[in-house]
Amino acid sequence: MATIAQAPPRVRAGDTRFFLVMALVMGAIDVAGFSLNLAAGRSSFAVPLIFHVHAFVFFGWIALYIAQTLLADGGTVALHRRLGWVALFWVPLMVLLGTVMTVLSVQRGAPFFFDVREFLISNPLQLLLFAGFVGAALVLRRQTSWHRRLMFCGMAILTGPGLGRLLPMPLFMPYAWWVTVVAVLVLPVIGAIADHRRAGRVHPAWLWGIGLTLAVQLTADAIAFSPAGTALARSVMAGTAGAHRPILPAFP
Repeated sequence: MATIAQAPPRVRAGDTRFFLVMALVMGAIDVAGFSLNLAAGRSSFAVPLIFHVHAFVFFGWIALYIAQTLLADGGTVALHRRLGWVALFWVPLMVLLGTVMTVLSVQRGAPFFFDVREFLISNPLQLLLFAGFVGAALVLRRQTSWHRRLMFCGMAILTGPGLGRLLPMPLFMPYAWWVTVVAVLVLPVIGAIADHRRAGRVHPAWLWGIGLTLAVQLTADAIAFSPAGTALARSVMAGTAGAHRPILPAFP
């Protein structure tokens, strides 16, 4: 809060407006990605109920995030703070549903351009990182510069599924998962560049966001490609429709 209070009014206004614009951009990425999949016939509404619950919860978070940035941009701080406590039960629900959906996706046949092991391990770990960013942002809620940047980094992680549906993933095999990770990291890099252009320095929250995202993904790969990770993936796939696809990325 002190950092923001000492900044000139023009810098503060530009800072707040940047987060609003980027919230809308990140929301649009996910909406566009899933809409394209639906329009292309790669997905449909004829799926089990849990898929619809998952979509409601995750898109509900996107709506909440955009609403919060709108409230901050409009100066409605009291309502912004009260609404923020929704995260205490919403985020754990997202982690739980996201993990369950990852397992179900593997059992139904994970996207062919991903390694099943990487898909199975990385999704839950990145969701835990998202929860960690949100938790840290709530702890640092009185330090506005940290709070909004950590929330941004958490939201950036959630654009992965949208980006994965917009990018030509088969062309990036067998590195499709890492292409998505790099695409996600473009968002906090934009934030760091905007900071430097606006204030002449990069806030350390961006470095933490980028560094932790890379560290978690490297950890996920180390687990996924270990004998234990391979055994776990095969056990999850066993006896399901997903067992018919190769564990490695491969065109059907």
